[in-house]
Amino acid sequence: MERPSHDPTARRPHGLGDAWVDGPHGRFWGTFGAAGLLIAHPDAGVLLQHRAVWSHFGDTWGLPGGARKQNESAEDAAIREADEEAGVPPELVRVLATSVNDLGYWSYTTVLARAIELFEPYVGDAESIALSWVPLDDVAGLPLHPGLERGWLELRARLIELDPTLG
Repeated sequence: MERPSHDPTARRPHGLGDAWVDGPHGRFWGTFGAAGLLIAHPDAGVLLQHRAVWSHFGDTWGLPGGARKQNESAEDAAIREADEEAGVPPELVRVLATSVNDLGYWSYTTVLARAIELFEPYVGDAESIALSWVPLDDVAGLPLHPGLERGWLELRARLIELDPTLG
């Protein structure tokens, strides 16, 4: 499958949902919340994004994702962002479940998914230093984004529960 080439140094224009939200639990990106794609493949592990140094919690490994647009579902946002940032082909994503961290004034949804077939990700914008398929047993050894680090063990167990071929 041929995918369009992208300039990884290009930045996307900001939309209505692209703004900081401040509240009692801290500052978070995305007026309408945010979503990330935790996509796994039984032969490769999970796809992780090495976040650009200048980004929030930069130089850590996390999920491709970002701010939701107004009236956009978390699933659609996570898949759109993963396509833009990491070249994840939407037609190869099978959503398994979601996990929501709702702070009241802001929420983050992790979309758990399985890659229908293995694909080669590519850096699609300046928000990534690198992308890598990482075996599930190796994820915890990376410097993870704090949100992913807090939820990793539960998310890993849930992925395997939903699709035992991933374990």
